[in-house]
Amino acid sequence: MKQTAVEWLSNQAYELFEQYSEGNFDRIQLNKLMVDATNKAKEKEKEQIIKAFDEGQEYEYQYHVNSAPKFYSETYYQETYKQD
Repeated sequence: MKQTAVEWLSNQAYELFEQYSEGNFDRIQLNKLMVDATNKAKEKEKEQIIKAFDEGQEYEYQYHVNSAPKFYSETYYQETYKQD
């Protein structure tokens, strides 16, 4: 079964806090690992959004005649989730 980015990050956080509580690394290292995991989760989320958008575009193309130009998933992502 596939995981969402949020589920993946939740599992990573749980495991990192478990390792931290067992003394496997200090608080500074925990913070660095959490930042890395968060960044990876953001990338996973982006990939999932783009894939879902592409699948929706394909469905639209196959089942509905649409004369509008294809809107590209990367453009959609940037315009919808652009962070300033």
